[in-house]
Amino acid sequence: MSAPFVTLGRSRPRPAWHVATVVEARRETPSAARLVLDVPTWPGSEAGAHLDVRLTAPDGYQASRSYSIAAATPAGQVVLAVDELPDGEVSPFLVHDLRPGDQLELHGPLGAFFVWRPGTGDRPVQLVAGGSGVVPLYAMAAAHGAAADPAPFRLLYSVRTPDDVYFADELAGLAGPAFELDLVYTREAPAGWPDAVGRLTREALAARTVPADQRPHVYVCGSTGFVETVARWLQELGHAAADIHTERFGGL
Repeated sequence: MSAPFVTLGRSRPRPAWHVATVVEARRETPSAARLVLDVPTWPGSEAGAHLDVRLTAPDGYQASRSYSIAAATPAGQVVLAVDELPDGEVSPFLVHDLRPGDQLELHGPLGAFFVWRPGTGDRPVQLVAGGSGVVPLYAMAAAHGAAADPAPFRLLYSVRTPDDVYFADELAGLAGPAFELDLVYTREAPAGWPDAVGRLTREALAARTVPADQRPHVYVCGSTGFVETVARWLQELGHAAADIHTERFGGL
């Protein structure tokens, strides 16, 4: 199930608590699920925004975690793609136990720094994702395509195996003159893949991203170690720190 996309104005809705009903829950990767939620009071969200999910146990115990929103959707709908953390309190339930009709509490939309808006200029946009860090970047790429925005877009996506690619069909459908997709496989690549398997290197980053002299806006999302390393390499390659937007999650 795909969702339409929306461009919000400069006036952003204030974060609030909302009750969401699961419309669809399906496997996205071997360790992640895609969730489509009906949220009647949701005001819409921009590409790159996030929210908090709160679960309440029968004994009253509560746990909440933040998740990037996977699509800049209109009012009333939220799409998430949640990766399971084996020792987590929230993600295993979201990935394995949610069924259509179940309800969740959401707080948001949140985030203003790590968002992309169509129609804000013609400078190139470079996205760099590590693993599940592609979720908010996919939202940006999809919003870019839906708006037919003229800014050149490019995504460098570092992922373990082909099975671990989030939004594989959607990204393939976006690829073309307006959106360049570069994949780096760190553990296993498809048969006949022309590039070496292994972690992203500074040299590969330089070769597969928009050069600094074109002054791209750069968005980097992934684990803390991935983001810090990539941000450092980008600055070494001449990108201004003010042009590099980062979002990270726990772990190395």
